[in-house]
Amino acid sequence: MNTGYANPFTVASAAPAERTAFIRQTYLHLGFAILGFIAVEWFLLSQSWAPGLIQKMTGGMGWLVVLGAFMGVSFLAERLAASEASRSTQYAGLVIFIIAEAIIFMPLLYMAAFYAGDGQVILKAGVTTGFVFGGLTFAAFATGKDFSFLRGFLMVGGFVALGIIIVSIIFGFNLGTLFAGAMALFASIAILYNTSNIIHHYRTDQYVSAALSLFASVALLFWYILRIFMNRD
Repeated sequence: MNTGYANPFTVASAAPAERTAFIRQTYLHLGFAILGFIAVEWFLLSQSWAPGLIQKMTGGMGWLVVLGAFMGVSFLAERLAASEASRSTQYAGLVIFIIAEAIIFMPLLYMAAFYAGDGQVILKAGVTTGFVFGGLTFAAFATGKDFSFLRGFLMVGGFVALGIIIVSIIFGFNLGTLFAGAMALFASIAILYNTSNIIHHYRTDQYVSAALSLFASVALLFWYILRIFMNRD
């Protein structure tokens, strides 16, 4: 049976040319995912119905519903992106995830664009995210260290963070800058972990799935860096 996968080997054991091609494809797809996110976000926020939708998303228990829906869609998108069915299925997963990220970012970016005291807060958060991501990427490639041992920490930390977020939504309290800082650190560790997997553990034909995982971590980092900048205003 032909699965469409020409090279079943992990990137660490692949030939140098295949390894280089995989890494190039991964970061190229990450770049397109970021550009796609910006385009979809711009489209959503420019619509006349955007404020009403944002009010419904954030009103009452609306954000809890949105968070649950995002988690479900994210799980589906990640499964599709990692699928061996076809390349088009993988791209469908990536596109679904980009759209889901753009939707869940709507309230935060709307507040940052129209209500934050600093008109450049989104740009500042984006540039800061880029510098942090670049530094972590350089560290991972320069050391060549396998950070797969961080998987357990990320799983436990993710469940703890999710629990805190759900409690904050139910009881209506602000998590504040300290939590945002802790989550920015968590996202940084996730970037290090995912970059390590790109170097060592993905197959050389899994660049769509690798790009999705990396994009998710970058988006999480941007979210909480933006929250930190907004909390300072």
